Amino acid sequence: MNPAEAVLALLRGRGQTLAVAESLTGGLLSATIVDVPGASKAFRGGLVVYATDLKATLAGVPPELLAAHGPVHPDVAAALAGGARRRCTADWGLATTGVAGPEPQGGRPVGTVYLGLAGPDGLGLVRGLELNGDRAAIRRQAVAGALDLLIGVLREAG
Repeated sequence: MNPAEAVLALLRGRGQTLAVAESLTGGLLSATIVDVPGASKAFRGGLVVYATDLKATLAGVPPELLAAHGPVHPDVAAALAGGARRRCTADWGLATTGVAGPEPQGGRPVGTVYLGLAGPDGLGLVRGLELNGDRAAIRRQAVAGALDLLIGVLREAG
C-alpha cells in the first residue's frame, strides 16, 4: 500500500476527511491523493496557494504573519493547514510550503520545507525538512513527507 492509499484507508476507517493547502507542491499532493481510486470518500479538496497573497485571501493566513516572516515559515505552514481544514470543512488539514528552487527565497535555502497539520480537537503540528535534489525531487519528497506526517499521527491516535 502506498502512502496515499494508507492515508485514505486510515481516514475512511475513522470516518474522517482531509483537505490540503499547497504552495511549493503546486497541486502535486492533491494529485497524488486523487490518483487513488475512491479518494472522494475521504478527500474533500484543496487550495493551491502558490502566490503569497493567495495564502491570505484563500487559505486565511494572517497577512501580518506573512509580512513578518514571509511564506516559508513554520507558522505559515500551521496557518495553511488550519485554513485548508476550515475552508474545505474537513476533519484534517495538511499543508506544504517551502523553497523548491532553483533559487533561494526570502533568505531560505533551496530544499527548506515546512509541513503543517491541523486536526480535530485543536491538534496542530509542524515538521521542518531540509531536502536535497532538483526542483522535481524536492516537490516529490515534500509530498511524501506530508503523507508520512499524517499517517504517523493517524496511527498514533488509533
